[in-house]
Amino acid sequence: MSVALEKQEASSDQRSRRSGGREARRAMRAAPLADDIRPVRPGLEGGSYGPLSQNDQERIHEAVLTLLETVGFANAIPSCIEALTRVGGIYGDDGRIRLPRALVLDTIKRAARNFTLYGQDPKHDMLIQGKRVHYGTAGAAVHLVDVEKREYRESLLQDLYDAARLVDGLDNIHFFQRTMVPRDIPDPLDMDFNTLYACVMGTSKHVGTSFTVRENVKPALEMLYAIAGGEENFRARPFVSNSNCFVVPPMKFAEDACGVLEACVEGGIPILLLSAGQAGA
Repeated sequence: MSVALEKQEASSDQRSRRSGGREARRAMRAAPLADDIRPVRPGLEGGSYGPLSQNDQERIHEAVLTLLETVGFANAIPSCIEALTRVGGIYGDDGRIRLPRALVLDTIKRAARNFTLYGQDPKHDMLIQGKRVHYGTAGAAVHLVDVEKREYRESLLQDLYDAARLVDGLDNIHFFQRTMVPRDIPDPLDMDFNTLYACVMGTSKHVGTSFTVRENVKPALEMLYAIAGGEENFRARPFVSNSNCFVVPPMKFAEDACGVLEACVEGGIPILLLSAGQAGA
């Protein structure tokens, strides 16, 4: 009887060990992967997709240099004219400012190749260099599909905040570009301010937003400085950038956007330059 009891206890111990081993393996499979072995992670190298041949790229590059030098841009604001002519731009009698190719090439040569886009939380900092790739949101949608009410409606400030919260919890989205326009705030100043507030309160990742006019930047900067614990802290780690469409068809400056660009640069906000597709001049 004693032998039978010992065998029963041994069998029970083996089952317990097997069960414990299974539980350990399940826990290991369920646990998040370490950052350095994740199959998808911030900064993976891309660049393998090449739809244009080297010759095609050179032809486009040459065409751009020719257009900048011979056609130029209309509607430059006075401060833009002063800044560009000071470094070699040519302001013509026709009101267009032209950029000699030597100036363009030298500017490209001196442009930063490596920089960091900061998050409010340092773990979300993005090193921009080489062929490193980061994924983020984008757009300025004015409508959305309400999945609960199953209807197509105008986007609201709450929707923008919800989108930021969603991005904050998704590992493979690395920054939050303002996704929609809060249509429940008609005043442009209030809309710009609350858009920014909803974004930075919704996620600790890097945020991209825009401003309607130059005057709307100052109150936004005051808020960002307060969140960062002071202007110096924000300038050291700016966790918001300005998406700025400063050039629009047909090859002319967007005057309000240029004013916003200047105000953001002066206040320490990095700029994501956008240029709308051109359709002649």
